[in-house]
Amino acid sequence: MINYRFYPSLLNVFARYLRGGNLSAQELIDSINRVPTPGTAAQERGVSFEEAVVKGTNEERFDPELIKKVRKLLPRPIVDTQVYCQWEIDDVLFYGYVDLIGKFKAVDLKTTASYQPNRFLHNHQNLYLHALKRKGIKLMEYVIAEFQPGGQAEVHVESYSLTHPIDKQLEEIRLLKAFLEEHRPLITDPKIFVTPGEDADARRKSR
Repeated sequence: MINYRFYPSLLNVFARYLRGGNLSAQELIDSINRVPTPGTAAQERGVSFEEAVVKGTNEERFDPELIKKVRKLLPRPIVDTQVYCQWEIDDVLFYGYVDLIGKFKAVDLKTTASYQPNRFLHNHQNLYLHALKRKGIKLMEYVIAEFQPGGQAEVHVESYSLTHPIDKQLEEIRLLKAFLEEHRPLITDPKIFVTPGEDADARRKSR
């Protein structure tokens, strides 16, 4: 029976909280409750870059060589974009949308101002692999555009296979359940807890 619905960005914020990453319990609860926060220029650039690479939208905003370099790293053919994934982990429905999939790999596009190797080693998006296994996906790849000061940009790739350990992510899921139960009266996002008899499916409803 599914009692919770968790998505990667929530779990990644919780992981930052566990590491003591400059995040109070109240800020974490606000994040769980999806309290709106002003969007940042970095977030806007990330969305715009993804649209430029995948759809060609306003791609003149970016260095054409960078766009070309990133596109070369995408699967050919691209089978689908914004692919809904879900995976049941005990009583948790883990769900989310991966940027795109090919025949054998899923790819998520990232942008950053400063890249460190293995940045996505314990990212909860790695669990998408297990959700997509039945589609034949064997590799989760992050294609990262690092926008450096002075207008330079570097491209990095991190790849994770189905055999990559996910023990840390599974432990963080267990700890998040405990945190939520401890603070249950403060949780207002109706999607987090699954009520008895409710359909646990978390995909966006078409209007």
